[in-house]
Amino acid sequence: MDLAQVTLSQMRYAVEIERTGSFRLAAAASRVSQSGLSMQVQKLEDMLGAILFDRSKKPVLVTPAGAAALAQMRAILRETERLGQIVEEGGEPAGRYRLGVIPTLSPTVIPLFLGPFTRAYPRIQLVIEELKTDDIVERLNADTLDAGLLATPLGLAGLTERVLGLEGMVAYLPPGDPLAKHGEIAQAQLATRALWVMPEGHCFRSQVLAYCRPRHREDPARVHFESGSFQTLIKLVDDGLGATVLPALVARELPPARRKEQARPLVSPTPVREIGLVTARSDLRRTVTDVLEASVRAALAEVLAPAPKRAKHLDPMSSRS
Repeated sequence: MDLAQVTLSQMRYAVEIERTGSFRLAAAASRVSQSGLSMQVQKLEDMLGAILFDRSKKPVLVTPAGAAALAQMRAILRETERLGQIVEEGGEPAGRYRLGVIPTLSPTVIPLFLGPFTRAYPRIQLVIEELKTDDIVERLNADTLDAGLLATPLGLAGLTERVLGLEGMVAYLPPGDPLAKHGEIAQAQLATRALWVMPEGHCFRSQVLAYCRPRHREDPARVHFESGSFQTLIKLVDDGLGATVLPALVARELPPARRKEQARPLVSPTPVREIGLVTARSDLRRTVTDVLEASVRAALAEVLAPAPKRAKHLDPMSSRS
C-alpha cells in the first residue's frame, strides 16, 4: 500500500462526509464542487484499498473499515493543526478556540469572564456555541470543539474534567406563598408544589427532578410545564402558577426586593451543581485551555458563595425522565 500521495485535503473531505452524512453537504462546507470532492475521496479509497462510505444509504454511512481509517485521519489532522498552533502561539495563547456552553450556564457565566478574558488575551479567537450536554460530548469526541463548559462530573471515558466552582440552588416561590415564611425550604416541602422545570435533554432538569422528587413515586401531575428559559420559569412563578428551582447565579440577577421575598435557600445538605471545563484527553489547545480555566474560575470565585460544609452534589447524568 503506497500512501505517499494521500493528501490532507483528501482526509479533510472524508472527515467532513462522516460529519455531515452527505457528499453534497461536505462539498458545500469544504467550498469545493461535489464532483471534485467525490473524485478526491475515490482516489483516497483507491490508495487505501478500502471503501470508506456506503454511498447507497441516505445519509451516507461509514463502513466498518472506514470507521477505523477515519479515526486515524482525525488524529493526523489534529496533530497537523497542533503544528500550526505551536508556530502561531509562539509561547503566547493565540488562535481559534471552540467552546461549547450549556444553555443553563451561558447567560450567567459567559458575561462574568468574557470581557476580561478577551482583553487579557487579544490573540485568542474564542468561538462560543450554546449546546446541550450530549451535543458537547459528541462534538468533543469528534474534535469539532476544543472544550465544553457544563455541569460535571460526567465520568466519561476519553474526557478530562477541570472543576471550576460549585453553584448552589435556591427555591423560587410565587408571591405570598406560605413556604416563604420559612428561612429554608426542605426537599419534601418543595415536592408538594407544582414544579416548573427545563425540558428533556437539559441536565439541569435531571438534577432538579432528582433532588425534588419525593421518596415515594413521583406524581406526574406535579410537573406541568417545561421551558428552556429561566426567565420564562421566573415569569410563571411570579404569576402565581407554581414554583421552581434556580441556580444561584440566576437568582443573583433577580431584583433585590423580589429575591428577598420569593427566593429561599434549601436545607442542608445544600444541593449544588459542579461547574466544569471538559476537554478531550488529547487536548491540543492546552495553552489556551489553561488560561480559560483560570479566567472562568477567578470570575466564579468572585460571585459564588463558598462551598457549604454539607453539600449534596447533583448528578448531571442522572435519568432524564
